[in-house]
This record gives sequence, C-alpha cells and structure tokens, in this order.
Amino acid sequence: MTELVDRPARRGQRPAAAAAASRAAETQPAVDVDALGEQLLGKWAAIRRQARTLAERPELHKIEGLPHTEHRTRVSGQLKYLVENEAVHRAFPESLGGADDHGGNIAGFEELVVADPSLQIKAGVQWGLFGSAVMHLGTAEHHAKWLPGIMSLEIPGCFAMTETGHGSDVASIATTATFDPATDEFVVHTPFRAAWKDYIGNAAIDGLGAVVFAQLVTRDVNHGVHAFYVDLRDPETGEFLPGIGGEDDGIKGGLNGIDNGRLHFTGVRIPRTNLLNRYGNVDSDGAYSSPIASPGRRFFTMLGTLVQGRVSLDGAAVAASKVALTAAIQYATERRQFNASSHTEEEVLLDYQRHQKRLFTRLATTYAAGFAHEQLLQKFDDVFSGAHDTDEDRQDLETLAAALKPLSTWHALDTLQECRETCGGAGFLIENRFASLRADLDVYATFEGDNTVLLQLVAKRLLADYAKEFRSVDFGVLARYVVGQATGAAIHRTGLRQVAQFVADSGSVQKAAIALREEEGQRALLTDRVQTMVAEAATALKGTGRLSQEKGAALFNRHQNELIDAAQAHAELLQWEAFTEALGDIADPGTRTVLTWLRDLFGLSLIEKNLSWYLMNGRLSMQRGRTVGEYINRLLVKIRPHALDLVDAFGYGEDHVRAAIATGAEKERQDEARAYFRSLRASGKAPVDEKLLLARTAGNCV
Repeated sequence: MTELVDRPARRGQRPAAAAAASRAAETQPAVDVDALGEQLLGKWAAIRRQARTLAERPELHKIEGLPHTEHRTRVSGQLKYLVENEAVHRAFPESLGGADDHGGNIAGFEELVVADPSLQIKAGVQWGLFGSAVMHLGTAEHHAKWLPGIMSLEIPGCFAMTETGHGSDVASIATTATFDPATDEFVVHTPFRAAWKDYIGNAAIDGLGAVVFAQLVTRDVNHGVHAFYVDLRDPETGEFLPGIGGEDDGIKGGLNGIDNGRLHFTGVRIPRTNLLNRYGNVDSDGAYSSPIASPGRRFFTMLGTLVQGRVSLDGAAVAASKVALTAAIQYATERRQFNASSHTEEEVLLDYQRHQKRLFTRLATTYAAGFAHEQLLQKFDDVFSGAHDTDEDRQDLETLAAALKPLSTWHALDTLQECRETCGGAGFLIENRFASLRADLDVYATFEGDNTVLLQLVAKRLLADYAKEFRSVDFGVLARYVVGQATGAAIHRTGLRQVAQFVADSGSVQKAAIALREEEGQRALLTDRVQTMVAEAATALKGTGRLSQEKGAALFNRHQNELIDAAQAHAELLQWEAFTEALGDIADPGTRTVLTWLRDLFGLSLIEKNLSWYLMNGRLSMQRGRTVGEYINRLLVKIRPHALDLVDAFGYGEDHVRAAIATGAEKERQDEARAYFRSLRASGKAPVDEKLLLARTAGNCV
C-alpha cells in the first residue's frame, strides 16, 4: 500500500497541509493508487494500455485551431496510422487477420477519445459501423469480398442509416430498395428530399462504399428496413458514380475532423447479392425469406447487432470525464484565491466546500459510470463472443446500453462544463481542452440514438418486465400485491410513515445520518423509487392495448415524462449497484474505505437531487431529509485529502490530458508570488495596508 507519509508533497499542496497530512497518515486511510488503477483498467487492461500508448503519440493528437479541411486530411491520415499499428482489427475474424476479441476491441477503441474525438468517431464509422455492418449483417461471401479492403482502409466507407427526415425512428426511413427480377438487381432510390441520408461520416469526401439502409420491396411487399452494400465513388477519380449525389454538411459544432455529408440515390442499380442477407434474403425470382418470421423482431435483431456503437460511446464519455477531472482537480490543488483564513496566505481552491462539491460529486459519478461501463462491456463481449448469446441476453445488452449511454454522455458534457467553470478564465482557453472536448462530445448525446429516445426504450422494457411478473400469477397473489401497493400508497399519502420515522429519529440527527449512509439504506431508497415509478406508470397505462391507436398513443404521451424519469432512475441505480459491487473487489482496506466514501457521495447525491420526490412520497421525513446535505458535506471533507490519488488512479498522463493548467505551471506561479510577498514583508519595506491603519486608528480611539 502506498502510504501518504512516504510521498513527497503534491504539486500545489501547502507545506503546512503536507505536514498535517503526514501527521494524520497513521489514522487516515490511504489509497493504493497502483492497485486501484489496475482495477479501473478492467478485464482488458493490456489492450487499454496499448491504446493509451498510441493516444500519447503527437501524430494522433488534435491540433487546436486547424481549419476543418486540414483537420479532415489529418484524421484521414491517422486512420492509416491505426491500421499500421494494428489498433483497429481486434473484433474482425481471425481468418481475416482479426482476433475475434469484441470486448477488447471496444476497450481499445474508446481510449482514442483522449487523442482526438474526431479520430475516435471516424475510426468508429470505418470499422465499428461500416465494417461491423458488413460483418454482422452479411454472410461469408460478403466477408470475403469486402472485409479485407475495409480492414486495410482500401475501401473507406459510410454507414448510411440516418435520413434528414428520420433519425432515431429508423423503421420509418423512406429510401427504398426495390427488387427487379428481370435484371436480378435492387434499385435503390431516394423518393424525396427528407429521405436523403444525412450526417453521414465519410460521405462528403472519403467514402468509396456504403452500407445503405432502405426499405426492401419485392413482389410489391415491403419487408422493412434491410442493409445493402452500395459503391459510391470511382476509386480513381473520387467522383460519385451515376445516380448517386450528395453534398458536404460543412462545419459543425464539433468533430470537424470528420467529413460528414449527405447522400441521395436516383434509380441506382446494385446486384441482388449486395443485400446483406444474414437476416433476410431475396431469391432470383423475388421470393423473400428470413430465419426470423416476425418483422418487428427481425428489425430489432438487425439493429441489435450494431449495439457496439452505444457501448463504445458510453466508455468514451467516461474517459473524457476522467481527463477533464484530472486537469481540474490538479489545478484546484495549485490555484489560490482569496485570503479568508489568513492575512498573508490565500486559499487553495480545492479547500473551498463549494469547489469540492462541484468536482467531487462529478468524480463520484465518473467512478460509478466507469464501473457500470465495465459491466456493460463484459455483457457485450459475452453476447458477441457467443459465450452467452440467447435472445434474453441480447435484449438485456440492448437495454443496458440504452440505459447507460445517455447517463454517461450527459454526464461528460456536464462534467466538462463544470470543470471549465471551476478553472475560471483559464478553463476557457483552448489550450486546456475543456471547451474543445465539450464541443466534440456534444453530439455524443445524439449519436447512436438520441438519449431521450433511448431512455424511452428502457422505460418500455421496464413496463414489459413489470407486466410479465404478473402474467402467470393467480388472482390471490395479484390481489395481495395490489392491496400491499394500496396500503403503502395510503401510508405515504397520509404521512403515517413520516410520523413513524420522525419518532424514530427524534433527538438523534446522527442516527438519521447513519441510516442514510448505510449501504442497505441507500439501496432501499434508490430501488424503491424505481419500483414505485414503474408501478405508477404501469397502473396509469393499464388497458392501453384495448384503446384505439390514437387514444392509446395519447395516453402514453401523457405519461412520457414519468416513464423517462423512471428509466433514468433505473440507470442511476445500475450505476450505484456497479459501484457497490466493485467495492467488494478491493483488497486494500484504505482504498476500500475511501472508495466507500465516494460511493456514498454518489448515492446521497442522487437522493439529494430527488429529495422532493422522497419527501412528497413519504420515503423520507423532513428531519431525515435535512441530514442528506449535512452528510454530503462531511464526505467532502473526508475525500479532500485523497482527491489527487483518485484522479491519478485513472492512469492518464500529461500527454493524455494535455492541459497547460495541469502541468504544475500554476504552482510555480503561485510559489513565485508567495516568495515575493514573503521577501517583501521580511525586508520591512512593504507598504502598510490602509485597512490596517484604519483598524489601528479605531483601536486607539477606543
């Protein structure tokens, strides 16, 4: 275990603070940074290290202020660099030079965000979307024909799903692929402007091929959305092939190293065999067949094979949050402002309670999101490796990804903004990356499914699971459950629970705080909120299936907000449980103690955020509710000495963080200023502060 007393004073730590920390070392727990760092790297630690070594290289770093045309050229070249360094082929079949390592592939890929988010996303377009669509939706013939060129970058390509008129509602896209038996071809066509493929990476310049999603029509029957391989450009001239057109999306709010563009098709003919037919096939006579009879299930199965985009965005968002907190917390230990407790010494920013709350609550959430992501990544690998690949496993994976990706991407944006603000004007400088990273990650909240839409999918799954629980039970069981629910609701409404809790708590605020800080107390509160919200929504929507489509949709819409709130509460509970489970894997007692404080901070912050719900629903008394903030404040004080250890454990060095304020430069400036004023005071030549003169005068008058 790394003992605090054995370390030199941290950069930015006052000598007095360092001495106090040393004296307290025997009684205060210490964090084993190396062991914690290893745990945070997770199952694919070796691959993450390889990826971080690549991400340290200047050849892959974003050059701030580069015109978007030059940035695009640079990122295109960086993709070749990744190929040369064997960094992007892990998920492809061993027979083609890959490693069939699906979890390791995502673990390595998401680390690229610290080099340049444009590089990460453009690599994701080429190999994670375009290549994966061919691999997972195509068959052996397609793999042999196109995957080698996709892997080597000989065929740069696009993933052409989203349309100007339909983003998250993929089932309603309007591009068609109609089979012509006379020529044994599909005719790909864009019927109107809203059906143009839009925001498509690689479409503006680089893409030679595309996986195009379109409504498959044969024998006058629409069999729904399927994927087709379409050649886009002449590889010699780079010009669009006949019938294909498009335009550049131009400069965006971020990720300007990617050539996003629009595509449209006018009667473009492709061979029948260009249908990626793993889940749906058309014979030469136009007969359609599929191993999945249900059109709805077939559609979701096809989209489910592409879930890795959501998994990787979840991990990349966590990585960006770690980088931002590493810079902001380092700076906060060095930057001094205001001399509240001394006439001569200014305060370190991280010693202010509000500064601690702004950063430590987000640090706790980042740890929770990181542990939850590792579980998601394991689930993803289990499914795609075939270790656990049932329909239920795939549904669980899709639901888990849809739950966690919104929380982590929103959290990254919130963390980057808060870190920017806590670093003041320095945080706004591009050299410190907060503003740049936030701009690039902004669209992560939309990529691979709009966050709000994803949470609605989670809510529907929660409702389905809730209904399934009672589908086969007898009337007596259901009646007892309903009575129990009604009794509970009556207690909450009448305040009986509040009264009972107040009596139990009266005279002992400490007892109330202890009850909240215990693991089971937090679990009970967080779980109860999810269960209650789902139960209330299910009750409100009961009988929807018997209504007309219009009335059923209207009823669902009236409860949409509550459903999405329930899904978010569910996702937060998943993160809390992942954090709690990770505590059981920590062997070092000191590290486990500090991480437990951090977990408690995460849990109590969730309760504080939703305190009005707990009070209105009778889950907490007013007296106990008041203790939430008090205990959070005590946790901040406990965590303060370990803040640098907790970000050091993330394992990102200066070449990853690349923020000028996190290099120790601020400490040098502060030390120079302090030395100057100490010398001036010692010389006896320092001017007298007017306020001191006035104080002396007032004293003499008295």
